[in-house]
Amino acid sequence: MTATIISPDTIEAAPARRIVRPIPTTRLVKTELRKMFNTRSGFWMLLSIGVLSIIATGSVLIFAPDSEIAYETFAAAIGFPMSVILPMIAILGVTSEWSQRSGLTTFTLVPSRSRVIGAKAFATFVVGVVSMAVAFAVGVVGNLLGSTIMGLDTVWDVSLAAAAQVLLGNLVGMAIGFTLGVVLRNSAAAIVGYFVVSLVLPGILALLAQVRSWFADLQPWIDWNYTQVALFERDTDTAREWAMLASTTGIWIALPLVIGLLFLRRSEVK
Repeated sequence: MTATIISPDTIEAAPARRIVRPIPTTRLVKTELRKMFNTRSGFWMLLSIGVLSIIATGSVLIFAPDSEIAYETFAAAIGFPMSVILPMIAILGVTSEWSQRSGLTTFTLVPSRSRVIGAKAFATFVVGVVSMAVAFAVGVVGNLLGSTIMGLDTVWDVSLAAAAQVLLGNLVGMAIGFTLGVVLRNSAAAIVGYFVVSLVLPGILALLAQVRSWFADLQPWIDWNYTQVALFERDTDTAREWAMLASTTGIWIALPLVIGLLFLRRSEVK
């Protein structure tokens, strides 16, 4: 047998191993924000925020008496449609991956589902804050316009702290919608579930509190709608009331969201 001697100079160097860097979180958030506008439902939902703000402001200018021309009136008129639309945007921001069948592509490009959901949550938060800023700005214009047209003194009866509570109340509503989207992962089911939780369940709990005295003291600690209404009415100003808000948030948002994320990470994407 003869041995073949190979010179080290003839050995080709192995190609350098390619380093694949994960997609930055900022890019994920930008992508999720863009996806909120891409679908027709998401686009019209976001557009309706500005449209309804203008309609609500115009309604106050036309129908409200002179004594009610104040910033609080405009804020309340604008805040009602916002409290309905913003949770729907949060729901569609999550469930679009399944209803639009884009989840397989998304989770192939970004295998870490928790990062995708985190980006969706941050994008939802940004949309909520910007939407409320637009609504507050429209209310400012309406208040200035109304007082000028009717020759009244401009009344600014909503403090910065009160505005922050209204913003927090809308963010809580969006968090409920986001949680339902994560748990159910179906647009229709999550939207129906939101209206059940926000409209039907509070009535049942209020009725139970009336007929059962022991539940009357327990209701504020488990009824998220009770604490959310307190935020809108700027009545959350004591440590006990903030503790109630933390309790309902833990029951209706934190715990279901953790359970939903566990199932989402293990579920098959089709």
